[in-house]
Amino acid sequence: MKKTGAQILLECLKREGVEVIFNYPGGAILPVNDELSRWDFKMILVRHEQGAVHAADGYARASGKAGVCIVTSGPGATNTVTGLATAFMDSVPVVVITGQVSTPLIGNDAFQEADIVGITRPCTKYNYLVTDVRDLATIVREAFYIAGSGRPGPVLVDLPKDIASGVTEFKYPQEVHIRGYQPTLDGHMQQIKRALNLMLKAHRPVIYAGGGVITAGAAQELTKIAEMLNIPVTTTLMGLGGFPGTHPLSLGMLGMHGTYRANMAVTDCDLLLAVGARFDDRVTGKIDAFAPKAEKIHIDIDPTSISKNVRVDVPIVGDCKRILSKMFALLQEEKGLDEHQRSLGPWHEQIEKWKNTHRLTYHQDEVIKPQYVIERIYEMTKGEAVITTEVGQNQMWTAQYYLFDHPRTLLTSGGLGTMGYGFPAAIGAQVAFPERTVIDIAGDGSIQMNIQELATAVQYKLPVKVAILNNGYLGMVRQWQELFYERRYSMTHIGNISPDFVKLAEAYGAMGLRATRPDEVVPVIREALRTPLPVLMDFVVEPEEGVYPMVPAGEAIDRMLLV
Repeated sequence: MKKTGAQILLECLKREGVEVIFNYPGGAILPVNDELSRWDFKMILVRHEQGAVHAADGYARASGKAGVCIVTSGPGATNTVTGLATAFMDSVPVVVITGQVSTPLIGNDAFQEADIVGITRPCTKYNYLVTDVRDLATIVREAFYIAGSGRPGPVLVDLPKDIASGVTEFKYPQEVHIRGYQPTLDGHMQQIKRALNLMLKAHRPVIYAGGGVITAGAAQELTKIAEMLNIPVTTTLMGLGGFPGTHPLSLGMLGMHGTYRANMAVTDCDLLLAVGARFDDRVTGKIDAFAPKAEKIHIDIDPTSISKNVRVDVPIVGDCKRILSKMFALLQEEKGLDEHQRSLGPWHEQIEKWKNTHRLTYHQDEVIKPQYVIERIYEMTKGEAVITTEVGQNQMWTAQYYLFDHPRTLLTSGGLGTMGYGFPAAIGAQVAFPERTVIDIAGDGSIQMNIQELATAVQYKLPVKVAILNNGYLGMVRQWQELFYERRYSMTHIGNISPDFVKLAEAYGAMGLRATRPDEVVPVIREALRTPLPVLMDFVVEPEEGVYPMVPAGEAIDRMLLV
């Protein structure tokens, strides 16, 4: 049967299991939008294309499925770049379909033309310009395969208007064969055995888990191995929830704003097992002082990530879940595990001393402390909410004071550090899970970057809650100015020009609430949680509260600034 390019695209999306499309229409993509009116996809009209990609990203992180958005050419396409770069840095499967001017006009500076394939090549896993309608079905099939396989990432498909209107025979490719792209999944058995041998001999081992654990669905396997070998676990920001934050073996997050015990344990360990992590600079600090006494094992599906920043002793390329499952099976045959667990007693005693020496702490007085707000949100949601964050102090306080026990419950921009990510990501997560509590923890600066998506939340009756930690500053930049620039708060004080967030919420048709005293925090959260509307909670907090511990840039992670 012959179909138009638009029909072929949508038929392929349906066969890929796509249920939700985040959309913003325009001239070059009109053939697709017109055809969409005849299909039963759940369509979410965002108010900005950046919001579309972030919402698709949040949907993908929360659900584990690929997120999809469709936008038009030119500025519509270029507005997706920040979202693509965000998903690329954090390995999120997103497929972005952009409209493009008709093929005879490409390269002629036509109205709303942009070389989006060239522009996004550095920040996508792969991208396509469709030049023949007969190739469209194969391209869409490959796009989803590439986005979701191996180390996931965003893929862009640029669809010219005449290709979307063109007609051809439709044949859906059942299999994908891409020469040169064959991700390794199983890991080398000899390397796995080498790693286990080192783990069983170690006296001060630490597991360092990243976002790859969550992506691979390996949280359960990781927990089993940690418990079987009695090894403490620290996670990256992206790995929070990959190992239960309330587990006795949890050290919390490590790195620039990690816990004292996590940073000290990594510095002093004699074996470091890195699982699905990429040794990011915010984790390692000064590289030659990172785990200097440890033999290092690195499990990652991306071979280019291994020994990229930190040299490792035992590299294992493959899927985290498969490799950890093999490790677990081998350990079940191992004798003397009880004795091994007992031998780590002195190591756990040392970690407990570090924990008691410097706990995460703050002093709540007459002004609301942001940490207090997050602790109350944690208690009142029983740790079961899906939490998104913006970027900055709000993000780090969330990582420290909300204990994530489950994977895919913290959605945050780790690698790119994208302000404005959290709110549209929360919309995407709420679309994926309509019955769950979804809360964006934001700053008064970052929330304004995609505040227009309040209209989206209201239109589709998405009861997303936003907790604004309103300190009147671009807080993390202010903290650096306080510590390293002699308190010259250049361009960071925004309190005198920020909107009234309560009135702003009401103007969009949402609910606005405000707390200015500590005793108002719990009633505001309670009211927000029981309200079936989108809610902005404006918490007026201590203006110059800092995030601690803090490792200054370029320092070793055991050289922390403490409260």
